[in-house]
Amino acid sequence: MSQKLEEPMRSESESASGQPGPAPFDGIICFGGEDWWYHNRAHYDMQMMRELSAHMPVLYVNSIGMRVPTVTEGGMFWKRVIRKLRSFSRGLVRIRPGFAVQSPIVVPGRRGMAISGWLLPRQIQRAARKLGIRRPLVWVACPPGVAALDHLRPAGIVYQRTDRFEAYEGVDKQLIAGFDAELKERANVVFYCSRHLFGEERDQVSNGEFVDHGVDFDDFVAAGSAADARGAGAPESVRGIPGPRAGFIGDIDSAVFDHELILDVAKRLPDVQIVLVGGCTLPEGWSSECPNLHLTGRIPYEEVAATMAAMDVLLMPWHRSEWIEACNPIKLKEYLATGRPIVSTDFPELRHYGGLLDIENEAGPFAAAIQRGIDDPDEARLARGRAHVATASWTSRAETALGLIRDSLESR
Repeated sequence: MSQKLEEPMRSESESASGQPGPAPFDGIICFGGEDWWYHNRAHYDMQMMRELSAHMPVLYVNSIGMRVPTVTEGGMFWKRVIRKLRSFSRGLVRIRPGFAVQSPIVVPGRRGMAISGWLLPRQIQRAARKLGIRRPLVWVACPPGVAALDHLRPAGIVYQRTDRFEAYEGVDKQLIAGFDAELKERANVVFYCSRHLFGEERDQVSNGEFVDHGVDFDDFVAAGSAADARGAGAPESVRGIPGPRAGFIGDIDSAVFDHELILDVAKRLPDVQIVLVGGCTLPEGWSSECPNLHLTGRIPYEEVAATMAAMDVLLMPWHRSEWIEACNPIKLKEYLATGRPIVSTDFPELRHYGGLLDIENEAGPFAAAIQRGIDDPDEARLARGRAHVATASWTSRAETALGLIRDSLESR
């Protein structure tokens, strides 16, 4: 159970007397790309920090935001504002020994930069001291975090370039691109998890490394192998939806999720229940014309594996865009470990998963692939999919990343 933080935590690089050890940094401050209290905790930065907190204290700073909500978003504007205010109200919370989450007060956007640039680092420094962090490694997964670097005096800088941030819908592209350029110049190491993006940008950074996503493999295998995963053993959020089910688990966001494709697919498969599990930013009523299309809302991360296992087929219906071209969804490895047929629209990272899933961009072939997966799942292919991700643990990914960080600082 999480609790308010009172006592400082000591890193492995400190002696029993509390004196600093020889390591160049004594903890990590991570500017996260998501909000710990709202988003699915499978994200790259969250999982990496969870693992690295076994080695040293970690302060995870909830996303300080890349885009500014506007009243033109209607009800979604107030949802975003209320969600952020709730996060602010939590302050600094210890999740487990060695790992704490902070929700600093910030003002997003260009106009807010002057205020945040002064206020943000002071809040973070105070929290870091409570954790015993005095020589931080600063890990930036949210580009606006660059504004706090000079005040934090980092012993090293990691830039997590896991997406083409400046291509995301609704951001100030010029502002985010400027942050990206500065981080590439200043970081000791830049981590990529998209081979496509790494290939495009490796000449832009002095020390870029590809470190792929991990997966909580055993959890997803166990859920997918449960005898009653699709029946009474399914989570309550989907148990009342009859089969067969084809499901998507993740954020249903207009920037990345192709809702027109999924509506067309649902109409072509009236006997298949299309289940969408996650927060939705699409206009209310967008799916009302399809009685076999179900939106369940968000679920805790602890229920994700069982929810995937409750599906007969798993889906990734993405828009074709600059953002998706550079993506490498964590859910792909989770889907494979679960052991269900997968149907996805195309993006470059799938070249490294040849023969393990169906790739279709048009509604007709997409629907046909779903039906094939329901009627005649290829068990041999599903077994190959599981084997493909069997060694991709988050622990191994974090250990690789930590070794590369230490090497980069030693070479400096």
